[in-house]
Amino acid sequence: MRVIAGERRGFQLKGPAGKFTRPMADKIKGALFSMLASLGVEPVRVLDLYAGTGGIGIEALSRGAETADFVEQNAAAAAVVRANLAHTRYANVTRVYQESVSSFLGRAERSPADAAPYDLIVMDPPYADPDLVATLERVGRSPLVDSDTILAIGHSPRVTLPEQAGRLVRLRERCHGDSCFSIYETES
Repeated sequence: MRVIAGERRGFQLKGPAGKFTRPMADKIKGALFSMLASLGVEPVRVLDLYAGTGGIGIEALSRGAETADFVEQNAAAAAVVRANLAHTRYANVTRVYQESVSSFLGRAERSPADAAPYDLIVMDPPYADPDLVATLERVGRSPLVDSDTILAIGHSPRVTLPEQAGRLVRLRERCHGDSCFSIYETES
């Protein structure tokens, strides 16, 4: 695993801290960021939910994002995210939240005034997550989303995602083998 473009291009990243993470392959990550670029998405503030190794958020930073927050429940994976941020020299513009995505969203819902929205939210949950659609809809209704937010979600081709999730409307879906991602934008 590596950073594939931008100012930290070529930096190697530590891999998963166990069998509980499934990092997005470089080919899929490249396709995702190419699609975002074709849509004119140039995020400043990024949220990487289900961060795993932190590779997606780090890629966004390398490509010009100014800050990124990472949410990862597993302690070993959160340690890998921190190590990768230190290695890529992004630790000073990032925060790692070692908690569940549900807990992170709950805090934002309870204190919306303290929850600044993000330009880009990336979700790459476990493919077998039974709460995938409910979590997507919850994110779409949260104060973390505003009129300029784009959300990208990785998923299995066997999962059908809704056309609309809260204030988010699906713009595109792309599949490459057994990996898909869908792009949502805020409803106008």
